[in-house]
Amino acid sequence: MKSRGSQYSLDTSTFLRIRKWYVFALAAIALTIIIAQILIQQHLNSQLDDSRVINVAGRQRAFSQKLVKESLLLNLKNKDSDSRKELLEELKHTLWVWETSHHGLQHGNDSLGLSVETDTEILQLFKELTPHHDAMVMAAQTIIDLDFSSTSMSEYGRQLDILLSNERPFLQKMDAIVNEYDERSKAQLQKLKLKEYLLLGVSLLILLLEVVFIFRPLSIQIRETIKDLVQSQIKSDKSTKEIQKLFLEKEKSLQELQELNFVIDNAALFASARSDGSIAFMSKKFLDLLELSKENLNKPLSEILTEDDGQKQYLREIFKGKRKNIRTEEIEIKTKTGKNLWLDVSIIPMHQSSLEQSILILCSDITERKKNQFKVEQLTKQSYEESIRQKQLQAIQIVEGQEEERKRIAKDIHDGIGQMLTALKFNIESINLSQKEKSVEKIAYLKQLASELIKGVRTATFNLTPPELSDYGIFPALQKMTVELSKLTGENILFENKADENIRFDSLAETNVYRVTQEAVNNAIKYAGANYILVTIDYKDDMLSVVVDDDGKGFDPSKLDKVPKNNSEGGMGLFFMKERVSYINGRLFINSIPGEGTRVTINYNLKR
Repeated sequence: MKSRGSQYSLDTSTFLRIRKWYVFALAAIALTIIIAQILIQQHLNSQLDDSRVINVAGRQRAFSQKLVKESLLLNLKNKDSDSRKELLEELKHTLWVWETSHHGLQHGNDSLGLSVETDTEILQLFKELTPHHDAMVMAAQTIIDLDFSSTSMSEYGRQLDILLSNERPFLQKMDAIVNEYDERSKAQLQKLKLKEYLLLGVSLLILLLEVVFIFRPLSIQIRETIKDLVQSQIKSDKSTKEIQKLFLEKEKSLQELQELNFVIDNAALFASARSDGSIAFMSKKFLDLLELSKENLNKPLSEILTEDDGQKQYLREIFKGKRKNIRTEEIEIKTKTGKNLWLDVSIIPMHQSSLEQSILILCSDITERKKNQFKVEQLTKQSYEESIRQKQLQAIQIVEGQEEERKRIAKDIHDGIGQMLTALKFNIESINLSQKEKSVEKIAYLKQLASELIKGVRTATFNLTPPELSDYGIFPALQKMTVELSKLTGENILFENKADENIRFDSLAETNVYRVTQEAVNNAIKYAGANYILVTIDYKDDMLSVVVDDDGKGFDPSKLDKVPKNNSEGGMGLFFMKERVSYINGRLFINSIPGEGTRVTINYNLKR
């Protein structure tokens, strides 16, 4: 039976021994570091508490002086009741903070970050300080409660004398308390320094012991191990030369076996066939896929793979004959039970020592991939057909929108201009020159009717074809539109041009931007109930931007998709605004807050 030491090789036993001592050494160093950190953190926490206490204690001196100062100022503010009242409030606050801090330094206060004081010397100093503190508190409270009438001024002077007489002793004893806190902090720091020196000595001692008892013996052992390894290497070189001859002879055979093992390991569906087409071997998984057993392997490979005659003929063609290169095919086969499968087949030629060629068949089942590919093609076709249907639907909606626009124009002409022309005709026919007074009234009415008729004709023609758009471009056209709509509707419609110069764009882009802006302004006029409508145009970095702002009642943008595409009064509606902007590869943004107004932004990039 082997001993425990002989169970491991030389390198393993050496490594285990080195690892054990290194872990021990590192653990000792880590332990000293952790202990040092714990002590430092404890002292830092204590220092933070002492720093807070010293800060509050020092602040007590300032607040005692502030208390006396504010009490003295009350006599100066005697005639100004508002200033005295403000000063009294400040005095109350000062007294509350001063008294709270005094109790917190002794008994602790979470809001001030103070803990309960346990030092007997400091508590004794606070005990000596308390009579002066209480006297000053009572005096300040009495001053606060005074009404500062002529009869109470003598009481005010008496309480002020109490404050002044106790202030100096309070400051002296508060200085003693602060100094005591400082001495205590210095003493704790000195203790920490001694602990740090002690830990440093322990760490250096550990390092020295590790060098003497761990690193030096290990270095000697490693040197002996290297010496043994060198001797072993010499012996190994001799054996290697003898083995190398055998290795070179078998290297070729081993390479062929490695290639074959790689193929078998990475392809579960494989088979091999002889030069006459008969099967030499077929994997179990291949047999299960084809729903066959080993007893069925007495036929040629082409007949076993499929039951379809056409497929059999095709397989015979690709299996026969001698080949030098690997051939890959995706073929469809039909199993014995009528199931259709798709296989990714690789045909690999194999040359035997007898110079007779055989083939190795490697397959992958790609039936699912083919099914998914067919589904993708179907979905692509459906998506294309759906896109065509959407385009047809959009075309129908555009035609309907055009018809609605024509109906609106016809309605405006019939209900507006037509009725005014009819009224004009009837009034002209009813004029009787013999009745001068009625004739004068009718002529005046005819003038008014003619003016409204002219306004209606201008409005209709302006909405149809603004001449400024084709002659001068989008900038003057939008300015003219705001001026005319402001005159015609009486609304406060403003225009602001931030562009440096008048830029001309493609006529199609200008027309669509103009129409979308016109629709946005008309919507604001009809539905917003706004005090003003502002149209702002800008051109910067090849980007044309038109913004329509109003301060009207606004709406909920989330309900935009539920709004009908054409309103009852005709017009493009939101759908046609989006279609027009999309047609020129622009972008439309609609932002609105109920009760605050609406902003419509049209962006057109010249480089798109």
